[in-house]
This record gives sequence, structure tokens and C-alpha cells, in this order.
Amino acid sequence: MELAARFFLLEANGSSLMTVTHADVSSDGKRATILFTVLPTEKEQEALEFAKRKRSDFKEFVKKESRLGRIPFFDFHIDVGEKNRQRVDEISIS
Repeated sequence: MELAARFFLLEANGSSLMTVTHADVSSDGKRATILFTVLPTEKEQEALEFAKRKRSDFKEFVKKESRLGRIPFFDFHIDVGEKNRQRVDEISIS
């Protein structure tokens, strides 16, 4: 999660705020999914396309910045669970 957050901070253009919320790694270590949220929400699709375009750059960044023996295939997704939790918070406060 930390490496993904640092990578977004370094590589993103700043038109939106991308916050890494979770990282799932498969049991065999071959695949990892990075979940993130985006503000403003209107920029989600643009941010997701950016993240997916930068997968190979992110893999190289992880190779350089970590001591992992096997670097997994990375994929990125919007964290809809976090969006739903935030919506529930908004409703319960109202």
C-alpha cells in the first residue's frame, strides 16, 4: 500500500487526490490488486485509466523500492466498498 501511495504521489498530475485504501495479494503471490479512492469522484475513471496505464512503471518502481523476491502482476481498482462506507457515514450523520 505504501509503495502504491508513493508512486501515485510521484507520478499523478495532481488533478485529483488518489488515496490507496487496500492491497490484496493472491495466496501464491503472483497477483496483487491495489484499491484506491479518488477525489473528486468525477475524476475516478480518468484516475483508474491512469493507474492501469502505469502498471508496468509501477512494477519497476516496486522492483527498485522493495526487497520482494517475486514481483506480482499488479492491477488497480476503485474501492467501491470504501465509497459505500463513506455514503453510509453521510446518511447516518444527516
